[in-house]
Amino acid sequence: MVHGGPESQWRPWFHSSFAPLTQHLLRRGYAVAAPNVRGSTGYGKRFEHLDDIRLRLDSVRDLASLHEWLSAQPGIDGSRAVVYGRSYGGYMVLAALAFQPELWAAGIEMVGISSLVTFLENTSDYRRAAREREYGSLAHDRDFLIEASPVTHVDAIRAPLFIQHGANDPRVPLSESEHIHRVLTEKGIPSELVVYEDEGHTIAKLSNRIDCFTRARAFLDEVLGP
Repeated sequence: MVHGGPESQWRPWFHSSFAPLTQHLLRRGYAVAAPNVRGSTGYGKRFEHLDDIRLRLDSVRDLASLHEWLSAQPGIDGSRAVVYGRSYGGYMVLAALAFQPELWAAGIEMVGISSLVTFLENTSDYRRAAREREYGSLAHDRDFLIEASPVTHVDAIRAPLFIQHGANDPRVPLSESEHIHRVLTEKGIPSELVVYEDEGHTIAKLSNRIDCFTRARAFLDEVLGP
């Protein structure tokens, strides 16, 4: 379970929108790991900037290290590992599936970024100014933004993917999810896209949360088996 931000961190709290999904998965027999990959806050300024711009994929490689650690734990089946995240965490999901296709059995991606270029081109103006400092600028780093975008390497993705997005998202445009869903569907890879017309960047309504989390869990049960 990869946090968003990327300037953020997982802590043992219950009030966030992720915690109910964690509890739901635990009750279904899934184990949940919540790593603070490089670029997370809470470990000093140097650590927080270890994923800036052309260091972006170093944080993705941290997920491979996590997979190796999980696979070594008693009672954990690494061949059935799933990567999940929202927003920037959604980018990390898609990047893990694209750059480490041999590791992950499935993905759950919500309001995620499939192309860093189209995200920066289509997000809100205020958001672009803030995010270019983190991801790189369209003017000076376009070549790397293309290389680091999961959609550039979509042919490598082979894991089933569950996608959720809000139609009114002002941060990550719905087109980011629609594009990756369309490509995976054309490739014959199981991919489910759930769009809530009355939601934005988060799932605010309880009924939608229940619906989304239930759908995501059912998707995992189907693609992973009992």
